[in-house]
Amino acid sequence: MIIDLTMPQLGESVTEGMIARWLKRPGDVVKKYEPICEVATDKVNAEVPSTQSGILQEIIVAEGETVAVGHVICRLQIEQIEPEIANIDVVEEFETEELEEASPSMKKRYTPAVLRLAEENQIDLSRVRGTGMGGRITRKDVLRIVEGKKEIEPPVEHTDQQESEPIISVEKKTVSSQTEDEVIPLTPIRRTIAERMVKSKQEIPHAWVMMEADVTGLVAFRQRMKEEFREKEGISLTFMPFFIKAVVDSLKEFPQLNSVWQEDQIIHKKRINISMAISTERELFVPVIHDADEVSLLGLAKSVHRLKEKTFRGKLEVSDMQGGTFTVNNTGAFGSVASQPIINPPQAAILSFEAIVKRPIVIDQMIAIRDMMNLCLSIDHRIIDGWISGRFLQAVKQRLEAYGPDTKGIL
Repeated sequence: MIIDLTMPQLGESVTEGMIARWLKRPGDVVKKYEPICEVATDKVNAEVPSTQSGILQEIIVAEGETVAVGHVICRLQIEQIEPEIANIDVVEEFETEELEEASPSMKKRYTPAVLRLAEENQIDLSRVRGTGMGGRITRKDVLRIVEGKKEIEPPVEHTDQQESEPIISVEKKTVSSQTEDEVIPLTPIRRTIAERMVKSKQEIPHAWVMMEADVTGLVAFRQRMKEEFREKEGISLTFMPFFIKAVVDSLKEFPQLNSVWQEDQIIHKKRINISMAISTERELFVPVIHDADEVSLLGLAKSVHRLKEKTFRGKLEVSDMQGGTFTVNNTGAFGSVASQPIINPPQAAILSFEAIVKRPIVIDQMIAIRDMMNLCLSIDHRIIDGWISGRFLQAVKQRLEAYGPDTKGIL
């Protein structure tokens, strides 16, 4: 019996997903609930488990392709499994490499997309060295040949002692290809970032306010506490929990900034859910600390650490990305001293914390070296006016400047 496995819905607002990587190939044994592929959406990356045990018969959607929720992505044979293969289900640990050694012919199983591309471009697949699991040929391998990024060499005669193997290497490039521009396909997440940022700039009348804060006391306090904190809690004490705490307390004082624009209405949100911008090498994620006003500074530090870990490991869940009401961004982490952040719609504002730098400041008619930081706030001028945004930013500044090296009872 053959059943279809479809693209699952990985969140309420998710309508499509891209097959980032197939974890199983045609002919592979699949156990119920075992991941068969990785799917990337505009929210998260997630593994898709099989709903049945059986043998993967056919892959319908190739790696890199995007399809709608409910679209068939592969077919699974769940009856008439060979006895010797069926027994594999009872083995606790089964390595793909063992299956490859037992059945070398499985490398010859090609996806429909690979076969179609090879046929259209008259490519001999027997002479292609694949980069997929177990040496299988992927759609990307064939595309690289089509684009001229790999060169098909004449066949090599093998002696009796030689093992016949493909002779096209994925790393092989022509000299001319080294001067070609690289085309980078958009991932669902990058596409969503682009669409949301364009929409934000086109639809939201941005206004920008910057204010500097003297965080010398905060720097001294963190320096005094960071080793003790690491030993006690097992994580680093960064500046971000202090920033978020100052924002949360100020949002309670000025709830207008904890609002969203929705269908020509302003909605003041009762929950304070802080979106926190986190960048990886290629993409930007904005996970959310829910009900941040009900969390202590210690709890915020743990939440920041947890979300960063999940982001860099690609383990963010849909629930981690939903419900944000105000966004913070630590642009100072890469040395920025001033920026104009783009609002994360439909939110009303975003606040960037810039780099902390030592500068000479006049205090009581005397010059002193202080740790200074710029606070850069972008607001939706449909929702917030300059007077309120200035008072809010002043409140954040005052809370950050209130810390001192001997501050007690906050951790």
